[in-house]
Amino acid sequence: MQNLTLHAFLILSVSVLLSAVLTYAVRAYATRRGFVAAPKSDRWHDRPTAMLGGVAIYATTVIGYFLFVPYSRETLILLAGGTILFFVGLVDDIFNIRPYQKLLGQLFGAAVLIGSGLTMPITGNEIIDIWITGLWIIGITNAVNLLDNMDGLAAGIAAIGGIGLAAGFLTSGQGNELLLAAVFVGGLIGFLIFNFNPASIFMGDCGSMFVGFILSGAVLINQSGGGGRSRGILPILAVPALILIVPIFDTTLVTLVRKIWGRKVSQGGRDHTSHRLVALGLTERSAVLMLYAFAAVAGSISIAVAHLALSESLALIAVFSILLVIIGVFLSKVKVYESTGSDTSAPEKAVFGFIINFSHKRRIFEIFLDAALITLSLYTAFLLVLGSLENSEAWDLFVKCLPLVIPIKLAAFLVAGVYRGLWKYTSIRDFVTYAKGVALGSGLSVIAILLLYRFQYYSRTVFVVDALLLLFAVIGSRMMFRLIRSAIPLPKTAESRRILIYGAGDGGEMVLRELRNNPEWNLTPIGFVDDDPHKAGRVIHGLTVFTGNGSLGSVCQEKDIQEIVISARNFDGEKLRKVREICVENNIAIRRALLKIETLE
Repeated sequence: MQNLTLHAFLILSVSVLLSAVLTYAVRAYATRRGFVAAPKSDRWHDRPTAMLGGVAIYATTVIGYFLFVPYSRETLILLAGGTILFFVGLVDDIFNIRPYQKLLGQLFGAAVLIGSGLTMPITGNEIIDIWITGLWIIGITNAVNLLDNMDGLAAGIAAIGGIGLAAGFLTSGQGNELLLAAVFVGGLIGFLIFNFNPASIFMGDCGSMFVGFILSGAVLINQSGGGGRSRGILPILAVPALILIVPIFDTTLVTLVRKIWGRKVSQGGRDHTSHRLVALGLTERSAVLMLYAFAAVAGSISIAVAHLALSESLALIAVFSILLVIIGVFLSKVKVYESTGSDTSAPEKAVFGFIINFSHKRRIFEIFLDAALITLSLYTAFLLVLGSLENSEAWDLFVKCLPLVIPIKLAAFLVAGVYRGLWKYTSIRDFVTYAKGVALGSGLSVIAILLLYRFQYYSRTVFVVDALLLLFAVIGSRMMFRLIRSAIPLPKTAESRRILIYGAGDGGEMVLRELRNNPEWNLTPIGFVDDDPHKAGRVIHGLTVFTGNGSLGSVCQEKDIQEIVISARNFDGEKLRKVREICVENNIAIRRALLKIETLE
């Protein structure tokens, strides 16, 4: 295995060099012959950029395959189908064919794989499995095409997915497929040298369709395990989805949100996951790198799922799925559509406009989420205390009590007031409410099981662990929006001004929260200033407190401050005069934040 790994790494390195050379040549040819993508209002790039980068990826994969990879039936069939998709995409790049014509080409490519016997053995019914496999191939092919919306995104995510597949080929002993994956990943990395921000060439449809098809088809080969060995229904479903989670997640998010807003799913737009991350304040590079990290984590989970016991894999997948749902809900709330009076895609005109009428009733989402958390916590408690649940009496006990526990705990949450708060403003006081709800729900659940089943064969420790896990899960889910928001820098515009907040007390903290919650102020807090020497060097919500005793001018120069906002209520005239003098000397504006409570007559 060590020699095979080294061989694959050497092939990958050669493929990177070959791809880089070919990409450089294709870029020069495309620029000279006018195959250039011009900027459009619904596209992200802002300058003319060469196309046809997929030619380099395809050529590298084909050349590398015939030079380094021993022939096998599966790999030849995969490459043949990929070739069909490459030429369909190339025709689209040159002549701009219609979507249904591209779909027809994708069906031909899928038919090559399915006709060779490569299907997902999910249901046991050949006809149904063929349809599922066809939808998988076409879905992933188009998902990668949709993902190609920001410099370096599709190529990088595909490379990470390819590495995940290579790991699967290695562990299952599929040597030929591993070497093909190495060639393919090398072709992507070599192209990525020129495609990462700022990109000088795009892969085009010839690249995205070829890449998406190879990934979806390679998953089918990987699932066969070589020689047709089946590895269970969970790996068949979960492993490919985890390896390609970013394009799947992005396509699902875009499709649902566009349907809700009455927009065409097939049209381009700046509403993808990457665009939403940029709208939240990340740079393009940071957004792409964050999605790379997300794909890497999902790929690692896919490797774990392929080797863990079923009960452990289910718990891991459930946790990851819940996180995905919460992240998806958070990103769906990011404003990316311009609202105008003549906008024909207004929510009330949407095909699924009724969803909007319920969107404000987030309690429905919370209840479903809590039901999932209750299930996961109880399942994990059984797993931790009693061990694996596969083919054991513990599984029967779990299934027996779950339908009883879920409604009891949800009712307890309702009585305790868990559903009264807003996640955005979750505080320590809310934690007490959550603890009351969990304690009440756990106590009532134990009593119900005692009355119905006499608590026979049940472990008391399970329900103690379950209560602790559920409390952490409820608190974590409610804090998730704030955690995501705090992990992403505030959006900055060209008009945004760098400010210091004078006063590191309650008033200053209130001003900071107001500025962070309302970017419309166009003020970016850089730090605090306070006359109290004991506060110097301390940190409030990630911002440093600087001393105001004689060093305000130097701090403003060092931090390139454009404005000072005074938050302290007790700010005497002499101190204000000195601060004004410093502001005048450094050409800095000065304002005062006031909280007024006035009597209306």
